[in-house]
Amino acid sequence: MTRICTCVYHFLVLSWYIFLNYYISQQGGDQRKSKVFLNGGQWKYLTFLNLLLQAVFYGVVCVEDVLKRIKGEKDIKFMTAFRDLLFTTLAFPISTFVFLSFWILFLYDRELVYPKALDGIFPVWLNHAMHTSILPFALAEVILGPHCYPRKKEGLTLLALASLVYISRVLWIYSETGTWVYPVLAKLSPVGLTAFFSLSYVFSAGIYLLGEKLNYWKWGDMMKPRKKRK
Repeated sequence: MTRICTCVYHFLVLSWYIFLNYYISQQGGDQRKSKVFLNGGQWKYLTFLNLLLQAVFYGVVCVEDVLKRIKGEKDIKFMTAFRDLLFTTLAFPISTFVFLSFWILFLYDRELVYPKALDGIFPVWLNHAMHTSILPFALAEVILGPHCYPRKKEGLTLLALASLVYISRVLWIYSETGTWVYPVLAKLSPVGLTAFFSLSYVFSAGIYLLGEKLNYWKWGDMMKPRKKRK
């Protein structure tokens, strides 16, 4: 019964993220919203990339749930390993990073990340769907089932590569348009930008390690990182 409930929960969360991605994709017709997506489209924002990532992750989870009931756990080890890698190195760290970084900057000075003018463009519920509910979903996934973490070096390297790709895109958009994706970046000098991006990765790495600790706290030594055989 518990497994069935978990499968239903995963399907509902997947449906929610599919709905959010679809809803946002249909906003291009609104002239005010179109201006927000100028110079890079919606995919220049980590928030929207994270929503897509979560939809992909929960899609993988739902497929794994179905295959597990049909074939059994032993026959779908690759799918389970892929699910765990996706969650531990990307889905959990990025969703938690988006939540924390957004609300820290928002509470400090919202004009740096989400100007008040956007309140008249995006409804309040959508703001919380993009920046608030993502954390409870991530934490619930930690509680609902164990996830096998890769070795620290591998996990942090994958996270670093993802961070580098996104930072490169942000810098490319600025070089092409002269406009920063986030208002806070316009306030920083080149040295400040270097420090900001570096600290952002350190912050996300800390979140990765936190997720690992939470996983071990909940599930114990059965989820120790994989080690290569000698």
